[in-house]
Order: sequence, then structure tokens, then C-alpha cells
Amino acid sequence: MKHIYTFLCLLLLSGVGQVDAFSEADLEKLKSTNECNKCDFSRANLGGARLRGANLAEANLTNAYLTGAVFYRVNLTNAYLTGANLYKANLEVVNLTGANLTGANLTGANLEDTNLQEASLAGVDLTKAYLEATDLTGANLTMANLTGTVLEGTNLENADLTDAVLTDAKLMWVKNLNKAILCRTTMPDGTINNSGC
Repeated sequence: MKHIYTFLCLLLLSGVGQVDAFSEADLEKLKSTNECNKCDFSRANLGGARLRGANLAEANLTNAYLTGAVFYRVNLTNAYLTGANLYKANLEVVNLTGANLTGANLTGANLEDTNLQEASLAGVDLTKAYLEATDLTGANLTMANLTGTVLEGTNLENADLTDAVLTDAKLMWVKNLNKAILCRTTMPDGTINNSGC
């Protein structure tokens, strides 16, 4: 409950109440239950928020400002984070199965041991993000920028990396790279891999 209180204080201080899509009812629901399935926090300013263990399945965080936010062990299954700014956010051990993060900014974000199975990460910026032991099985990473990203121990089975950029990415101990879709994919050494075209 302490983490929810901190989260709510940050919401109020950051001016979230001024955002049209933000719902006071959703905030009350989150505060009282630590759950807010299908809640609307789109375009909300949640920068620096601290939220742990909450259930935000199917929540709408489209175009939300989440820079530096901590979502440790949060359930964001099938959530909408399209265009969200998650610069240096902590999404460690988060369930983002089936989530839509299309066009999101995840530069420098920590996604260690995060579940991104079947998630849409098309066009996301993951420059220098940390994805050690992350599950990207079946994820859509078309046109994603993974420059300098740490992918050590990450599962890439059936992940679509068409037109993705992996320049200087750390691929040590990556699982199932041979089962990923690589088409016009820029590899860590700068070569183009067309094996999946």
C-alpha cells in the first residue's frame, strides 16, 4: 500500500488531473485495490511514479509520460502503451504479454526478466535498453531500434526482427536467434541479415 500511496502522490504532483483522458474513478480504484484493469491513463504524466505489484491488465497508457517510472512486478498483460515515453523506466519482472508498445520510447529502460511474449514493439526505440533474460517469443520488433541494447539470455523464438537495427547490441547467450525472423536486419557488426526474407 505504501507504494500505491507514493504513486498517487506523484500523480497528483505531476498534474495528471489536468489531462482529459485521466479518470479520477480509475485512480480511486487503483488506490483502494492495487488493481485497475482496463483503466484509462492515456496521455497521463506518470513520470517518476513508483508502482509495484499492481494489476493494470488491459490498461490504456497510450502516449503516457512514464520517464523514470518504476513498474516492478506489475501486470500489464494486453495493455496499450503505444507512443508511451518510457525513457529509463524500470519494467523489471513485468508481464507485458500481448501488450501494444508500438512506437514507444524505451531508451535506456530496464526490462530484465520481463515477459513480452506476443507483444507489439514495432518501431520502438530500445537504444541502450537492458533486456537480460527477457522473453520476446513471438514479439513483433519490426523496425525497432536496438542499438547498444543488452539482450543476453533473451529468448527470440519467432520474434520478428524485420528491418530492426541491432548495431552494437549484446547478443551473448541469446536463445533461439536461429528461430527469429531476420529480414533486412542490421546485425551487431553492421552486416545485413536476410536469412528470413
